[in-house]
Amino acid sequence: MSVDMNKEAESAGAQPAPPEAIRAIPVKHYGRYVSGFIAVAVLVVIIYAFSQGKVNWGAVPDYFLDGRVLGGVVKTLLLTVLAMLMGVVLGVILSVMRLSKNPVTSSISWFYIWFFRGTPVYVQLLVWFNLGLVFEYINLGPIYKDYWSSFMTPFLTALLGLGLNEAAYMAEICRAGLLSVDEGQTEASQALGMSHGKTLWRIVIPQAMRVIVPPTGNEVINMLKTTSLVSAVQYSELLRVAQNIGQTSGAAAEMLFLAAAWYLILTTVFSIGQFYLERYYARGSSRSLPPTPWQRVRTNLLSFSNRAGGGAV
Repeated sequence: MSVDMNKEAESAGAQPAPPEAIRAIPVKHYGRYVSGFIAVAVLVVIIYAFSQGKVNWGAVPDYFLDGRVLGGVVKTLLLTVLAMLMGVVLGVILSVMRLSKNPVTSSISWFYIWFFRGTPVYVQLLVWFNLGLVFEYINLGPIYKDYWSSFMTPFLTALLGLGLNEAAYMAEICRAGLLSVDEGQTEASQALGMSHGKTLWRIVIPQAMRVIVPPTGNEVINMLKTTSLVSAVQYSELLRVAQNIGQTSGAAAEMLFLAAAWYLILTTVFSIGQFYLERYYARGSSRSLPPTPWQRVRTNLLSFSNRAGGGAV
């Protein structure tokens, strides 16, 4: 009927009536409201349960910036960085050895990865720490000779235990990244007269970084938390310092909460750095870069304000 009326109006020389504006009504997701209510209720129950305990929460801020705690944080960060550096360097070497056509180097790399991935890092730390019971001296000929107990300090024990173990995992991560690069890239560079090392450094590795960076960031965060195991070899990192303070102050549980808070802060900082590093290497591989956390917050706030405004389009 309206079509006929518009045709009659056009034939009479009158302008047709404009179409009505479409009023979009957002779909109500009741399941989201229910799940949100359940999550908040569970959180309230957990907070209530913890509030019933005799926890001296004031001890946490009192010791949060204590010099001993800050020293433990610095040692934890130092051990994390050095162990990851060792793991990355050895991992790259092992991955190249694994992909080599030389059966000797390939077999050595395979055996290393098999051994260190197949044994717990805690056991490896204890082995390094107790080798002094077997070897009285460390004798490297004319290079170095000393008592094992003097050579294998708690820091060196922690560094070797974590770094050598991490190298096995980084080797597999780097190998997966190198294999993700199309073979045509290598063939084209060799056709241009580039050497194998230059091809690897200038062509293959930059493209493999898009695959290597995300799991490596996870390994860094995992390494930060794994440093808590080195308290077993007498190294005074964050957890051991917190335990020592807890024994002397009578606030053992509170100092564990303090250590957990510091670990959360450090992992959050590393996670932010990982995000921007992944975003940097995502350039050229996707049409648009992933939004930053601030951009996501701004988008969510704008969408929420639009919904609150009535949802009209």
